[in-house]
Amino acid sequence: MKTIQGPLITILMLIVTINAVSQEKGQYTWNGHQCAVALTYDDGLNVHLDLVAPTLDSAGLKATFYIPGNALSLRNRLNDWRTLAKNGHELGNHTLFHPCAGDLPGREWVNPDYDLSTYTMKRMLDEIRLANTLLQSIDGRTKRTFAYTCGEEMVEGMSLNSEIAEDFVGARGVVPKTMEIGEVVMFDIGAFMVSGQTGEALIAMVEKARKDFSLIVFIFHGVGGEHAINVDLAEHNKLLRYLKENERDIWVATMADIAEFVMAHQMSLERLEGHE
Repeated sequence: MKTIQGPLITILMLIVTINAVSQEKGQYTWNGHQCAVALTYDDGLNVHLDLVAPTLDSAGLKATFYIPGNALSLRNRLNDWRTLAKNGHELGNHTLFHPCAGDLPGREWVNPDYDLSTYTMKRMLDEIRLANTLLQSIDGRTKRTFAYTCGEEMVEGMSLNSEIAEDFVGARGVVPKTMEIGEVVMFDIGAFMVSGQTGEALIAMVEKARKDFSLIVFIFHGVGGEHAINVDLAEHNKLLRYLKENERDIWVATMADIAEFVMAHQMSLERLEGHE
Protein backbone atom coordinates (compact mmCIF):
# COMPACT_ATOMS: atom_id res chain seq x y z
CA MET A 1 0.00 0.00 0.00
CA LYS A 2 1.44 3.36 -1.04
CA THR A 3 2.02 6.04 1.56
CA ILE A 4 0.26 9.38 1.09
CA GLN A 5 2.66 11.87 -0.43
CA GLY A 6 3.24 15.43 0.76
CA PRO A 7 1.04 17.28 -1.75
CA LEU A 8 -1.89 14.94 -1.12
CA ILE A 9 -1.53 15.38 2.63
CA THR A 10 -1.60 19.15 2.12
CA ILE A 11 -4.78 18.92 0.04
CA LEU A 12 -6.49 16.70 2.64
CA MET A 13 -5.54 19.06 5.44
CA LEU A 14 -6.93 21.98 3.42
CA ILE A 15 -10.22 20.14 2.92
CA VAL A 16 -10.47 19.42 6.66
CA THR A 17 -9.75 23.07 7.45
CA ILE A 18 -12.37 24.31 4.98
CA ASN A 19 -14.96 21.92 6.42
CA ALA A 20 -14.17 23.06 9.96
CA VAL A 21 -14.53 26.73 8.99
CA SER A 22 -17.77 26.00 7.13
CA GLN A 23 -19.21 24.23 10.17
CA GLU A 24 -18.07 27.05 12.44
CA LYS A 25 -19.77 29.62 10.20
CA GLY A 26 -22.71 27.43 9.27
CA GLN A 27 -26.22 26.99 10.53
CA TYR A 28 -25.16 25.30 13.78
CA THR A 29 -23.12 28.23 15.09
CA TRP A 30 -25.95 29.85 17.07
CA ASN A 31 -27.62 27.05 18.98
CA GLY A 32 -28.47 25.27 15.74
CA HIS A 33 -29.37 28.48 13.87
CA GLN A 34 -27.69 30.74 11.33
CA CYS A 35 -27.77 33.86 13.49
CA ALA A 36 -28.95 35.15 16.85
CA VAL A 37 -31.23 38.09 17.64
CA ALA A 38 -31.63 39.74 21.03
CA LEU A 39 -34.64 42.01 21.48
CA THR A 40 -33.99 44.39 24.40
CA TYR A 41 -36.36 46.98 25.85
CA ASP A 42 -35.10 49.76 28.11
CA ASP A 43 -36.43 51.71 31.08
CA GLY A 44 -39.38 49.62 32.26
CA LEU A 45 -42.21 51.31 30.37
CA ASN A 46 -45.92 50.53 30.55
CA VAL A 47 -46.00 49.87 26.80
CA HIS A 48 -43.57 47.03 27.33
CA LEU A 49 -46.15 45.31 29.51
CA ASP A 50 -49.25 46.35 27.56
CA LEU A 51 -48.12 46.15 23.93
CA VAL A 52 -44.81 44.32 23.64
CA ALA A 53 -45.04 41.39 26.07
CA PRO A 54 -48.41 40.04 24.78
CA THR A 55 -47.14 40.10 21.20
CA LEU A 56 -43.90 38.37 22.15
CA ASP A 57 -45.77 35.73 24.12
CA SER A 58 -48.23 35.02 21.31
CA ALA A 59 -45.26 34.42 18.98
CA GLY A 60 -43.28 32.42 21.54
CA LEU A 61 -40.36 34.87 21.40
CA LYS A 62 -38.23 35.75 24.43
CA ALA A 63 -36.73 39.17 25.17
CA THR A 64 -34.79 41.14 27.77
CA PHE A 65 -36.29 44.12 29.62
CA TYR A 66 -33.75 46.43 31.26
CA ILE A 67 -35.57 47.99 34.21
CA PRO A 68 -34.25 50.76 36.49
CA GLY A 69 -35.16 50.18 40.12
CA ASN A 70 -37.00 53.51 40.28
CA ALA A 71 -39.19 52.87 37.21
CA LEU A 72 -42.77 53.90 38.00
CA SER A 73 -44.18 50.82 36.30
CA LEU A 74 -42.07 48.62 38.58
CA ARG A 75 -43.59 50.27 41.62
CA ASN A 76 -47.13 50.27 40.26
CA ARG A 77 -47.21 46.96 38.37
CA LEU A 78 -44.88 44.64 40.23
CA ASN A 79 -47.05 41.56 39.63
CA ASP A 80 -47.12 42.24 35.88
CA TRP A 81 -43.31 42.26 35.77
CA ARG A 82 -43.24 39.09 37.85
CA THR A 83 -45.60 37.43 35.34
CA LEU A 84 -43.42 38.63 32.46
CA ALA A 85 -40.40 36.94 34.06
CA LYS A 86 -42.39 33.73 34.67
CA ASN A 87 -43.16 33.70 30.94
CA GLY A 88 -39.45 33.31 30.20
CA HIS A 89 -38.32 36.88 29.62
CA GLU A 90 -35.26 38.33 31.31
CA LEU A 91 -35.44 41.22 33.78
CA GLY A 92 -32.13 42.92 33.05
CA ASN A 93 -30.27 45.25 35.39
CA HIS A 94 -30.37 48.94 34.43
CA THR A 95 -29.19 50.23 37.87
CA LEU A 96 -31.38 51.66 40.62
CA PHE A 97 -31.64 55.22 39.34
CA HIS A 98 -30.45 55.19 35.71
CA PRO A 99 -27.63 57.73 36.20
CA CYS A 100 -26.24 59.52 33.16
CA ALA A 101 -23.38 61.99 32.84
CA GLY A 102 -24.78 65.50 33.20
CA ASP A 103 -21.59 67.26 32.18
CA LEU A 104 -21.96 66.35 28.49
CA PRO A 105 -23.49 68.70 25.88
CA GLY A 106 -27.29 68.50 25.72
CA ARG A 107 -27.61 66.78 29.08
CA GLU A 108 -29.55 69.52 30.87
CA TRP A 109 -32.29 66.95 31.53
CA VAL A 110 -30.09 64.87 33.85
CA ASN A 111 -31.25 64.90 37.48
CA PRO A 112 -28.39 66.36 39.57
CA ASP A 113 -29.02 63.69 42.21
CA TYR A 114 -28.23 61.00 39.63
CA ASP A 115 -25.49 62.70 37.64
CA LEU A 116 -23.02 59.95 36.73
CA SER A 117 -20.20 62.48 36.42
CA THR A 118 -20.40 63.00 40.20
CA TYR A 119 -20.64 59.29 41.12
CA THR A 120 -17.88 57.33 42.80
CA MET A 121 -17.22 53.81 41.59
CA LYS A 122 -18.33 52.50 44.99
CA ARG A 123 -21.69 54.26 44.75
CA MET A 124 -22.26 52.96 41.25
CA LEU A 125 -21.42 49.37 42.19
CA ASP A 126 -23.54 49.57 45.35
CA GLU A 127 -26.55 50.73 43.33
CA ILE A 128 -26.04 48.12 40.63
CA ARG A 129 -25.81 45.31 43.19
CA LEU A 130 -28.86 46.56 45.08
CA ALA A 131 -30.73 46.55 41.76
CA ASN A 132 -29.70 42.91 41.33
CA THR A 133 -31.15 42.10 44.75
CA LEU A 134 -34.37 43.89 43.84
CA LEU A 135 -34.72 41.97 40.57
CA GLN A 136 -33.92 38.66 42.25
CA SER A 137 -36.72 39.31 44.72
CA ILE A 138 -39.07 39.58 41.73
CA ASP A 139 -37.93 36.72 39.50
CA GLY A 140 -35.85 34.51 41.80
CA ARG A 141 -32.97 34.40 39.31
CA THR A 142 -29.29 34.83 40.04
CA LYS A 143 -28.04 35.12 36.44
CA ARG A 144 -28.82 38.16 34.34
CA THR A 145 -27.20 40.80 32.13
CA PHE A 146 -26.54 44.49 32.60
CA ALA A 147 -27.13 47.46 30.29
CA TYR A 148 -24.94 50.55 30.71
CA THR A 149 -27.14 53.57 31.35
CA CYS A 150 -26.90 56.03 28.46
CA GLY A 151 -24.27 53.61 27.15
CA GLU A 152 -21.70 55.05 29.56
CA GLU A 153 -19.14 52.54 30.79
CA MET A 154 -16.81 54.86 32.72
CA VAL A 155 -17.10 56.02 36.33
CA GLU A 156 -14.41 58.19 37.94
CA GLY A 157 -12.35 57.66 34.79
CA MET A 158 -12.41 53.89 35.31
CA SER A 159 -14.18 51.21 33.29
CA LEU A 160 -17.13 49.38 34.80
CA ASN A 161 -16.54 46.36 32.56
CA SER A 162 -14.19 44.39 34.77
CA GLU A 163 -15.81 45.64 38.00
CA ILE A 164 -19.15 43.97 37.23
CA ALA A 165 -17.77 40.78 35.65
CA GLU A 166 -18.61 38.67 38.70
CA ASP A 167 -22.13 40.10 39.00
CA PHE A 168 -23.44 39.33 35.49
CA VAL A 169 -23.06 36.91 32.61
CA GLY A 170 -22.66 39.81 30.17
CA ALA A 171 -23.34 43.48 29.55
CA ARG A 172 -24.86 45.39 26.64
CA GLY A 173 -23.22 48.47 25.24
CA VAL A 174 -24.47 50.84 22.54
CA VAL A 175 -21.88 50.53 19.76
CA PRO A 176 -23.92 49.54 16.68
CA LYS A 177 -22.38 46.38 15.28
CA THR A 178 -23.14 42.76 14.51
CA MET A 179 -20.74 40.16 15.89
CA GLU A 180 -19.65 36.68 14.89
CA ILE A 181 -19.58 34.37 17.88
CA GLY A 182 -15.84 34.66 18.38
CA GLU A 183 -16.00 38.47 18.21
CA VAL A 184 -18.45 39.02 21.05
CA VAL A 185 -16.92 40.97 23.95
CA MET A 186 -18.93 39.72 26.91
CA PHE A 187 -19.08 43.00 28.82
CA ASP A 188 -19.37 45.33 25.85
CA ILE A 189 -21.87 43.64 23.55
CA GLY A 190 -22.72 45.87 20.60
CA ALA A 191 -26.31 46.92 19.90
CA PHE A 192 -28.42 48.98 17.52
CA MET A 193 -30.67 51.76 18.82
CA VAL A 194 -34.15 51.64 17.29
CA SER A 195 -35.73 55.05 16.72
CA GLY A 196 -38.26 55.49 13.94
CA GLN A 197 -37.03 52.74 11.60
CA THR A 198 -39.49 50.85 9.44
CA GLY A 199 -40.12 47.18 9.92
CA GLU A 200 -38.52 46.56 6.53
CA ALA A 201 -35.33 48.33 7.63
CA LEU A 202 -35.13 46.28 10.82
CA ILE A 203 -35.72 43.07 8.89
CA ALA A 204 -32.95 43.99 6.45
CA MET A 205 -30.56 44.35 9.40
CA VAL A 206 -31.42 40.85 10.59
CA GLU A 207 -31.02 39.50 7.06
CA LYS A 208 -27.49 40.88 6.96
CA ALA A 209 -26.68 39.29 10.33
CA ARG A 210 -28.12 36.05 9.00
CA LYS A 211 -25.84 36.13 5.95
CA ASP A 212 -22.85 36.90 8.18
CA PHE A 213 -23.76 34.20 10.75
CA SER A 214 -23.72 36.89 13.44
CA LEU A 215 -25.46 38.19 16.55
CA ILE A 216 -27.56 41.34 16.32
CA VAL A 217 -28.96 43.15 19.35
CA PHE A 218 -31.76 45.73 19.15
CA ILE A 219 -32.38 48.45 21.75
CA PHE A 220 -36.02 49.56 21.97
CA HIS A 221 -37.44 52.22 24.25
CA GLY A 222 -40.89 53.45 23.29
CA VAL A 223 -42.96 51.06 21.18
CA GLY A 224 -46.06 52.89 20.04
CA GLY A 225 -45.28 55.79 22.37
CA GLU A 226 -44.31 56.64 25.97
CA HIS A 227 -40.72 57.63 25.14
CA ALA A 228 -38.96 60.16 22.92
CA ILE A 229 -36.94 57.31 21.40
CA ASN A 230 -39.77 55.44 19.75
CA VAL A 231 -40.73 52.99 17.03
CA ASP A 232 -44.20 52.63 15.58
CA LEU A 233 -45.99 49.60 17.00
CA ALA A 234 -46.92 48.27 13.56
CA GLU A 235 -43.30 48.50 12.37
CA HIS A 236 -42.07 46.75 15.51
CA ASN A 237 -44.59 43.96 14.98
CA LYS A 238 -43.45 43.46 11.38
CA LEU A 239 -40.05 42.52 12.78
CA LEU A 240 -41.59 40.10 15.28
CA ARG A 241 -43.65 38.40 12.57
CA TYR A 242 -40.56 37.99 10.40
CA LEU A 243 -38.60 36.50 13.32
CA LYS A 244 -41.40 34.06 14.05
CA GLU A 245 -41.72 33.03 10.40
CA ASN A 246 -37.96 32.38 10.23
CA GLU A 247 -37.42 30.82 13.64
CA ARG A 248 -35.87 27.71 12.07
CA ASP A 249 -32.85 29.79 11.01
CA ILE A 250 -32.92 32.65 13.53
CA TRP A 251 -32.40 32.12 17.24
CA VAL A 252 -34.30 34.74 19.24
CA ALA A 253 -33.34 34.56 22.91
CA THR A 254 -32.73 36.65 26.00
CA MET A 255 -29.42 38.41 26.41
CA ALA A 256 -28.62 36.14 29.37
CA ASP A 257 -29.20 32.96 27.35
CA ILE A 258 -27.17 34.27 24.43
CA ALA A 259 -24.35 35.46 26.71
CA GLU A 260 -24.10 32.07 28.43
CA PHE A 261 -24.08 30.30 25.06
CA VAL A 262 -21.35 32.59 23.69
CA MET A 263 -19.27 32.22 26.84
CA ALA A 264 -19.44 28.42 26.70
CA HIS A 265 -18.52 28.47 23.00
CA GLN A 266 -15.56 30.80 23.50
CA MET A 267 -14.28 28.79 26.48
CA SER A 268 -14.46 25.56 24.47
CA LEU A 269 -12.42 27.17 21.68
CA GLU A 270 -9.85 28.35 24.20
CA ARG A 271 -9.51 24.83 25.60
CA LEU A 272 -9.05 23.43 22.08
CA GLU A 273 -6.41 26.03 21.29
CA GLY A 274 -4.65 25.23 24.57
CA HIS A 275 -4.25 21.59 23.44
CA GLU A 276 -2.78 22.45 20.05
